[in-house]
Amino acid sequence: MFRNLLNRGPQPVAPAADLDPALDDLDLRAARDKAFGGDWQAAWDVVEAAGSDWERRGRRVWTLSVAAADDGAWLDAWRAAIPDDPTAAAIWASTLAERASRARGSAPAADTTRERFVGFAELAAQAAVAGRQAIALAPDDPVPWVDVLWVMFAGGRGRQQEFAEALAEVRRRDRFHFAAHLAAVSFHCEKWFGSHDAMFGLARSTAAAAPPGAGVTMLPVFAQFEYAMREFNWGTPTPKGLLACRRYFQRPEVQRELDACVAKWRAAGPPAHADAIVCRNWLALAYALSDRRAEAKAVFDEIGPYVASPAWSYFFGDRKHGFLSNWRWANRLR
Repeated sequence: MFRNLLNRGPQPVAPAADLDPALDDLDLRAARDKAFGGDWQAAWDVVEAAGSDWERRGRRVWTLSVAAADDGAWLDAWRAAIPDDPTAAAIWASTLAERASRARGSAPAADTTRERFVGFAELAAQAAVAGRQAIALAPDDPVPWVDVLWVMFAGGRGRQQEFAEALAEVRRRDRFHFAAHLAAVSFHCEKWFGSHDAMFGLARSTAAAAPPGAGVTMLPVFAQFEYAMREFNWGTPTPKGLLACRRYFQRPEVQRELDACVAKWRAAGPPAHADAIVCRNWLALAYALSDRRAEAKAVFDEIGPYVASPAWSYFFGDRKHGFLSNWRWANRLR
């Protein structure tokens, strides 16, 4: 036994987990660094470079808004220099939406204070106004509508019709916009304002209608995470809850849906849309919960160090811990 241990050789070294929302968009990272240094023109350039790739534009706007939520001096200077610039307006609306999300926090409603809910509602209302202003400046751009969707999570119980109308506006501009449909699936899940049936219905109908290669073809996999977390691991994740989630993911019907989603997502060639790393994170997690080690390792190899989804925290308490512990499991020498 000891000889075998000594002969195993070096073990693979886990990557330095990268939680930067820019993911593998190196141009975006460079532009954001320049913006922090006072060159807001670099931020404008990188967003405009996305052209009519609305998903890439949206991810770049959102990533810059995360930076502005921490330190928005560069965005303030931009908005002062060009008050009616639609790109700056979109980033500002997204910044307010990001601040609203931070005010709310990620805890379940029962564990969230009244003060947090009040802060969430106030900032969400400001973000909604800013989003409508951004829409008025760029009527053909679906990106500001995505933030309009997300801020409806503040007081969303009575906003189903308003939400549906806003989603229709996104679809009119970009039929299968990934971030918009992710917001919609989340809005309709049981932990927010819908039910398991409503969530799965929206995820599956969107995936079925979408063309091969579209990121939304992976939405049923995300819905499976939401279902398993709510049913078996709600609140603080536990070993017992994780075991129940693993058993659920290994059911034949769940495996069939996972394989069908992946087949359609990959059918157009290696996915290269703006949120492909997010979908790969979902896939690695699904394979790990399914105990499919070889497939999980292959996807981790595609991902590299980029931790791109909070879904890891649904089952492992912390997204970085979930990502790295499953990377080690997938890469364990046998």
